[in-house]
Amino acid sequence: MRPMKVSLPATLAAALLSSALAGTAGAQTLVPFKDPKLPFTVSLPKGWLGANFADGSSGVSVVSAKAPPATLIRLLFMPKNGKAADVNQEFQGFEAGVKQTGGTLQQLSSKAARYGGVSGVEREYSLTHPKGKLRLRIWFGNGAKNLYSFQVTDTPERYAASSALFSKVLASVRF
Repeated sequence: MRPMKVSLPATLAAALLSSALAGTAGAQTLVPFKDPKLPFTVSLPKGWLGANFADGSSGVSVVSAKAPPATLIRLLFMPKNGKAADVNQEFQGFEAGVKQTGGTLQQLSSKAARYGGVSGVEREYSLTHPKGKLRLRIWFGNGAKNLYSFQVTDTPERYAASSALFSKVLASVRF
C-alpha cells in the first residue's frame, strides 16, 4: 500500500505565518457536515471556509479565515483496497515529507487514540519552517476500508484553542 499523502503545503505554512495574529479558533459553534463522497460524517466550525490544496488528497479541508493567519483542519482518507496499513509507517512518511520541504519536526507527544470507533495513533509536533513555527496534531486511523489522516495546524500562540476545537470536531466524527 502506498503511503497516504499528508503534507503541509509550503504555501500554507507561509500563509499561516505571514501576518500578525488575528482571531482565534476558540469558542466555535459546530455544524453538521455531510458529503456523500466522504466515508464519515463530522461537525465542522460554523463559518469556516473550504480549502482545496490540489494535492490529490480525498477528504475535507477547512480554514478559519480567508486571510492569514488561519487555522487549518484537514480530514483526509485513502481507500486501503484490501491492503494492510501501518499507521507508524504513515507517520514516518509524513515526517520525511516535511523534511523534504525544508521543515524540521519535533515530536511532542504520541498516544493511542480512538475516534468514531476507529483506532489509531495521535501525535503532536512542533514544526520549524523557513518562514516560522507551527504546531500540529495528527491522528492516523486504521479503519476497515480506509486509512484516515485528521490534523489541525496553527501557530504556537493559538494552538491550545485550536487543539481544543479539534477535539470537539473529532468527537463528532461518525464512520
